Amino acid sequence: MNRTTDAQELVADAQIDITRDICPMTFVRTRLALDRLAPGQVLLVTLRGEEPRRNVPRTAEEQGHAVLRQESGEDGTTRLWLRRG
Repeated sequence: MNRTTDAQELVADAQIDITRDICPMTFVRTRLALDRLAPGQVLLVTLRGEEPRRNVPRTAEEQGHAVLRQESGEDGTTRLWLRRG
């Protein structure tokens, strides 16, 4: 399994890129990836656009997962770390 680390040592157990997807597929793909993780593991999601930036973290929290961090990049992407609940 690939593990990635950002500048503050937040480690992801898995990662997905949903920058080319549109809602509702952005969260469908995120949910499928979270379902493959064990409770407590971290998923790094790379997304693009205002709608996924609002909806993916909100929906993840509604389903019992934790938003650990969200970073916006200069290229218009957002990186979102989620911990499976």
